Amino acid sequence: MSPYYAARKFPLAAQPDKNMPNTASAKKRLRQNEKLRIHNRAKKSALRTQIRKVREAVQAGDTEKSQAELRLAQKRIDQAAAKNLIHKNAAARTKSRLVKLVKAAG
Repeated sequence: MSPYYAARKFPLAAQPDKNMPNTASAKKRLRQNEKLRIHNRAKKSALRTQIRKVREAVQAGDTEKSQAELRLAQKRIDQAAAKNLIHKNAAARTKSRLVKLVKAAG
């Protein structure tokens, strides 16, 4: 079974190919990591969705909507960078590219 398939099919704690933790603290840490991984995946997915909304609004030629979506995207990007979900330089680069895109369209 490939590790990719195992990670998708089974939750982290139930993966058959992984070494199970022995100590109580390691077991707790495994539970915490699984919870955080799921949370981070959801936040990152929401961030990508917001960025896509900006790009779609620009493609549609709707300047008001693209500016509104850009404001929300900038906020979400800053929040993600503050919580180390993405690197601060990646956040700055993404915001810069989105602003450039919106300005060129409108």
